[in-house]
Amino acid sequence: MSKYVFLDCEDKKTWDSFVTSHKEANFLQSYDFYEFHKSRGNEIIRRIAKEGDKVVAAYAGVVEHAKRGRHLAIAGGPILDWQNKPLIKAVFEDIKTAGKKTNCVFVRVRPQLELSEKSLKLFEEELGLRKAPMYLSVEFAGVLDLNKSDDELLKNMRQRLRRALRKAEKNNITVEKSTNPEDIKTFYNIQLQTAKRHDFYAFSEDFLEKQFAAFAPNGEAVLYTAKYEGEILAQNFMIFYGNEASYHYGVSSELGTKLSGAPLLHLTAMRDARERGIMRYNFWGIVGEDETKHRFYGVSCFKRGFGVDELKYVPAHDLVLKPASYRKTWAIETMRRKLRHV
Repeated sequence: MSKYVFLDCEDKKTWDSFVTSHKEANFLQSYDFYEFHKSRGNEIIRRIAKEGDKVVAAYAGVVEHAKRGRHLAIAGGPILDWQNKPLIKAVFEDIKTAGKKTNCVFVRVRPQLELSEKSLKLFEEELGLRKAPMYLSVEFAGVLDLNKSDDELLKNMRQRLRRALRKAEKNNITVEKSTNPEDIKTFYNIQLQTAKRHDFYAFSEDFLEKQFAAFAPNGEAVLYTAKYEGEILAQNFMIFYGNEASYHYGVSSELGTKLSGAPLLHLTAMRDARERGIMRYNFWGIVGEDETKHRFYGVSCFKRGFGVDELKYVPAHDLVLKPASYRKTWAIETMRRKLRHV
């Protein structure tokens, strides 16, 4: 009989206290992120494992009703001690049970665990998961250590970014901050322009507004806006949670492509993160420096310009629950990934 007891968790304080005690964790496993999913009418799973009175593991996921196969998606989790093999096995048994209870074809997991031969062996040989044909959240990120002064941060930036910051100061570009969900409407409209320029699918206004509204009341979401003579140049949707400041989404206007305000937004958010005691700034997705034809190559160059460290997580893996149905999922997603060049 397992010494671990698994329970549903609806107590925000208990949940966030445990998750934020782990330095690798970020908003992907925060309590509020799944309140956002609930506000969109999605079914969620939020479970903790206890050993006696002590919480020792947690994982949250959302049930995705996808045509390619109903599945439970666990991004950035589970949160636990990855050296504790009995606990790991018990958690994945509970994940398997949760997937079956929600009638899923598979469970897709992308943990906050750095990529290595050891971690891949754990997932594929010891736990019996298989590498997913599609990603679940970012697997290759640009991360900046904020245990540095402004002078050190500037020294590590590429020259063109330092030049952009000097130009922003010369042009009197200002930065405004907001935690009002209603201001997301402007962000959404500029996102439509950005999506058209860079050929990607825009999020809906409802999606952005509800996500911001889930985090903003606790001061975890902040909208940063760079302006020149009252005109918006760029906006960043930031999330501050635990030990990490996350550059969640960013947009720029037509004017912003000529007068760059984005570097100033990031420097301002980095300063704010340090004031909160947060020492990791996650720029999120980057692609390899040799992937010059990738659609995210340009934005990856921009992020690398800040002097980021490159972090690779264990990629998404699937715990297959219904093999016959999963074969169809695997074929559809494999084809989709090739067509999208991702």
